[in-house]
Amino acid sequence: MIFKVYFQEDKTQVPVREKTKTIFVKAGSEREVRKKLADQPYNIEFVTLVSGEFLEYEQQNEDFKVLEID
Repeated sequence: MIFKVYFQEDKTQVPVREKTKTIFVKAGSEREVRKKLADQPYNIEFVTLVSGEFLEYEQQNEDFKVLEID
């Protein structure tokens, strides 16, 4: 499954919409995504499953990349 993660680059940052970044992560569950990113300095705001038409739409973006973190 592919999840879209909305985050701030620094854990000390207060979430601000204009500074929010996104990444796509391949994992089995939201919990697994959070566990894989635990060692990153990210302040994770939201994790959502991406599938179907939403995934197809995201894949059309030339910057679309899926992280496969072990």
